[in-house]
Amino acid sequence: MSVVTPDWLAERVGEPSVRVLDVRWYLIDHDLGRREYTQGHIPGAVFMDLEDDLSDLSIEREGRHPIPEPAVLKARFERVGIGTDTTIVAYDNGPSAIAARAWWLLRNLGHPDAHVLDGGLKAWKEGGHPLSDTVPEYPPATFETDVEEWDTVTLAEVAERGDTVLLDARAPERFRGEVEPADPIAGHIPGAINLPTTDLIGDDQRLLAPEELRARFSAAGANPEEQAIACCGSGVTACHLVLAASVAGLPEPKLYPGSYSQWVREGMPVEAGD
Repeated sequence: MSVVTPDWLAERVGEPSVRVLDVRWYLIDHDLGRREYTQGHIPGAVFMDLEDDLSDLSIEREGRHPIPEPAVLKARFERVGIGTDTTIVAYDNGPSAIAARAWWLLRNLGHPDAHVLDGGLKAWKEGGHPLSDTVPEYPPATFETDVEEWDTVTLAEVAERGDTVLLDARAPERFRGEVEPADPIAGHIPGAINLPTTDLIGDDQRLLAPEELRARFSAAGANPEEQAIACCGSGVTACHLVLAASVAGLPEPKLYPGSYSQWVREGMPVEAGD
């Protein structure tokens, strides 16, 4: 079960084994998510920042949001009370792209019980559930993992991918090269297919039904019998493609963490348009 409903979470908030993870973050204002957390969050939720906690900006030439080494990330989770025996639900303010990054990291560290709150905080509030401004303190936990390196795709592997489908989760206008708020050159990796996050969710910010998700992946050219590659601007929103494929019962795309931000900074060729 990759995603859970607000009602499911509401029944479990406050249980000793449950940890709720607030990962709100915005490209236009990197500190806004933390400020929003202090003003109100799901009761018992701890805050982790995309750049300070779920990335390692000291790693060079790996895109804008490099994934921390597994041992480093493990320690960060342990510090906020997330261990192997905890049930974890991550959320943002919709459409769950940042929450999907946390979910992907936890899953790939080997955590057996990590989930995303479908619809995020918007769905929580619309369900009539309360908020709190109390910042909880949990004792450090033990996160057992034998993962020493990430099972992801490199720039070289993307460049030599052959017929493997490369899905790009960015907004259509960024994919087409009409706007680019974060990277030095607009456009996309040659041969990539645009499957934006907005095509996988409804107006309520929740993921579409599994059969509709399968139809969207199929329309984008993804083969239900083969593993695609997921990319975006910096390896964050691409995790939402992995989450959606999991919910749809499809092979989960392999993540290209560096994504377009690494690709373009390494001087690789770029295309514009559809």
